[in-house]
Amino acid sequence: METIRYEKDAEGIVTLTFDEPNSPVNTMSLAWQRDWQDAVARLAAEKDGIAGVILASAKSTFFAGANLKLVLELKESDAPRCFEEVERVKRAFRTLETLGKPVVACLNGAALGGGWEVALAAHHRVAVDDPKIRFGLPEVTLGLMPGATGVTKMVRLLGLAGAQPYLLEGKLIGPREAAKLGLVHRLVASPAELAAAAREWIRANPAPKQPWDEKDYKIPGGGPQSPKVAQALVVAPAMLAAKTRGLYPAPEAILASMVEGAAVDFDTALRIESRYLARLMVGQVTKNMITAFFFNLNDIKSGASRGASRDEVPTWRPQRVGILGAGMMGAGIAHANAVRGIACVLKDTTLERAQAGRAKACALIEAAAAKGKLEAAAAARMQQAIVATDRLQELAGCDLVIEAVFENRAVKEQVIRETEPLLAAGGIFASNTSTLPITGLAQAAQRPQNFIGLHFFSPVDKMQLVEIIRGRATSQQTLARAFDYVLALGKTPIVVNDARGFFTSRTFGTYVMEGCAMLQEGIPATVIENAALAAGMPVGPLAVVDETSLALALAVAEQTRADLAATGQRYEPPPGEAVIERMVKEFKRAGRAAGGGFYDYPKDGPKRLWPELKRIFEKPGVAWSVAELKDRFLYRQAVEAARCLQEGVLTSEADGNIGSIFGIGFPAWTGGALQFIRSEGPAKFVARARELALQHGPRFEPPAILDEWR
Repeated sequence: METIRYEKDAEGIVTLTFDEPNSPVNTMSLAWQRDWQDAVARLAAEKDGIAGVILASAKSTFFAGANLKLVLELKESDAPRCFEEVERVKRAFRTLETLGKPVVACLNGAALGGGWEVALAAHHRVAVDDPKIRFGLPEVTLGLMPGATGVTKMVRLLGLAGAQPYLLEGKLIGPREAAKLGLVHRLVASPAELAAAAREWIRANPAPKQPWDEKDYKIPGGGPQSPKVAQALVVAPAMLAAKTRGLYPAPEAILASMVEGAAVDFDTALRIESRYLARLMVGQVTKNMITAFFFNLNDIKSGASRGASRDEVPTWRPQRVGILGAGMMGAGIAHANAVRGIACVLKDTTLERAQAGRAKACALIEAAAAKGKLEAAAAARMQQAIVATDRLQELAGCDLVIEAVFENRAVKEQVIRETEPLLAAGGIFASNTSTLPITGLAQAAQRPQNFIGLHFFSPVDKMQLVEIIRGRATSQQTLARAFDYVLALGKTPIVVNDARGFFTSRTFGTYVMEGCAMLQEGIPATVIENAALAAGMPVGPLAVVDETSLALALAVAEQTRADLAATGQRYEPPPGEAVIERMVKEFKRAGRAAGGGFYDYPKDGPKRLWPELKRIFEKPGVAWSVAELKDRFLYRQAVEAARCLQEGVLTSEADGNIGSIFGIGFPAWTGGALQFIRSEGPAKFVARARELALQHGPRFEPPAILDEWR
């Protein structure tokens, strides 16, 4: 066998060691599937001379799951073949667990997806007690479902309610939590102890059965027919639909498989599970999500856009970081550093402001400790890592300084000139600007080669993306170090080249302005907001610009106008900008922080659209359709992303997809703004974009680069 070693000792205990050649992990490749069936067939043929079976791994992890490259190659017509293939794997699982011989899985490392399903084929699971190890079924996060017994077995081990977080949310757990749940039966201190523990259990349990094969077995908490469970199941589909908006087929398939499978015998439940999986595997949403959340993310984390090799620039981590501006953003950046053990100095114009920012960061740490996510000693160390000050000299010797002051060129240039000379030798100065070109700001620096953009997103403690902006003078070493720093914070970096608005702010702006343009056309605000949600955007355009501030949006537009005028260029305001200008200047509604914008924010209830929008903007008789509005939102952003790629602002599709999903909330079901174009089909996308351009203006005109994709 190519991927499995079959070894039998003098006791009659067979060890099946998974060891996929030329791969750092074990996967359910086609070769492994063949080997697995052959290995189990041999066990069945030799069972009279076998005392037990140990499932082990030669890798640093136990098993990584399915080979996702194979999924991307599937067509709709492949669904019957997918069903048969997964059924063959499951028949081998079923043969193994009903041999009448004890089977033990030795979990030396992570067992995820199909890897956890391999572990579930064992009667007994022994794991190394290492908090870094993770077990579970994350398939739903990739648009898939556990289909190699995972749904059926987790329901029968934990019950319909108990299994939901691990199936519908893809929650992962460590060895100790798995042991508390009864999913792991014994913990050992090191991998060296696994085999002995497995042999000990085999000797003591010569003829075990799986729980669901016992005569008196009952699903924990009751099956679908039990009154308590049935009552919950009445509302479960509606609650799920409200969450997914019907755009994500995987959670719906998982829930159906859970409930339908729990109402029938074990083997029938396995076939139900296989049918749902086969449908998902050939679907476009699954391919989109695998592309983004597996392949694109892995490309980014591998450092493909780091700017230099590890040999040229070794991995870098700053010892001390200075942060200018202790507002919401600055406090969030300070928190991000502190929780990763990086000392930081949080400076503002007054000590009171700096201390208020530190208090915000510390409150986040205290909240995590209160929830049991941090030990008290660790929380105390994190809080001590943040120093608040109003003294510029406190920043002397910092390896990295990040300015997070007001989005105004003059203000930013002033703090750059004041602070950059205080950096340690070779230190980096970073701007957290969301729109101002880095090359222009770098002119205020003495060492522009050490100047870079680090665009964090608010709230920093929840938003995983950081957009790294490379100015024209930024060195490869500075880029590589900035990339390493973002990874050290546990966040996801994308690298873009300098341009006004970069990638995320520029594309985000098209979303907001399209919503405002619709309002200006006379389309009801409620229709606009709900159409955006129906497309999969997390928040409507009017609501999101309220949160980010209409006044800020107007200030950015005015700064852009001034910058272009200074270079003799003309500023063409996008459709919708006039709406924001009227809201701020005429109606004095600058956004949520200012008391209200497109929405009112009553103290005694939820926010609601400002009633005056109807009188001021709505035009009776204006024709609209939700399908058209959804297209406008998605196509407008995708066109802008493609323009960024054509102009060299984006240097990879991976950065565009991950940046659009994590940075601006482009719907995950699409796989990102550029994958959306791929999945629609470039020819179809271009044709539809041109239709929209004829109806609504040149902002929808597809860039020439898409002709190369057709």
